[in-house]
Amino acid sequence: MNTDKKYKVLFVCLGNICRSPAAQGIFEHVVRENGMLDRIEADSAGTYSGHRGELPDRRMRTAALYRGYGLTHRARPVSGLDFLDFDLVIAMDDQNYEDLMHLAPSVEDSRKIRRMADFLTIHKMSYIPDPYYMGAEGFGLVLDLLEEACRNLFNEIKTAEL
Repeated sequence: MNTDKKYKVLFVCLGNICRSPAAQGIFEHVVRENGMLDRIEADSAGTYSGHRGELPDRRMRTAALYRGYGLTHRARPVSGLDFLDFDLVIAMDDQNYEDLMHLAPSVEDSRKIRRMADFLTIHKMSYIPDPYYMGAEGFGLVLDLLEEACRNLFNEIKTAEL
């Protein structure tokens, strides 16, 4: 665990406008519900920097708000320095995972990288799909997956780290 006593999780997708900011918002909601905001912190980033400074995709914000999650994160690119600040780096799909593995400054840092789908127990998916071209149903599916994975991730961190 890092020295500032907060366990820090970074969620990463391609553009940081759909999956990773939704994961961040859902995870923060779970952390808040469990009274652990003083112990756990989350952020999100993308492997592609073309959306830097943008809010999450309007469709994701709308779908998330319908479920009670306000997404206000501004997109940013992931950097090698993030491995110094975060205890865990969560990739939404295999390409994000591979990109993060190449970006990790050391073998030790690469051990911080996990796949979000590793935290799915009910849904049988090997990655969190990008809803950008999937329509409204895709955003709903992604939120279903992220809600399940975020709860399981929180429980794992609470049990193992806190």
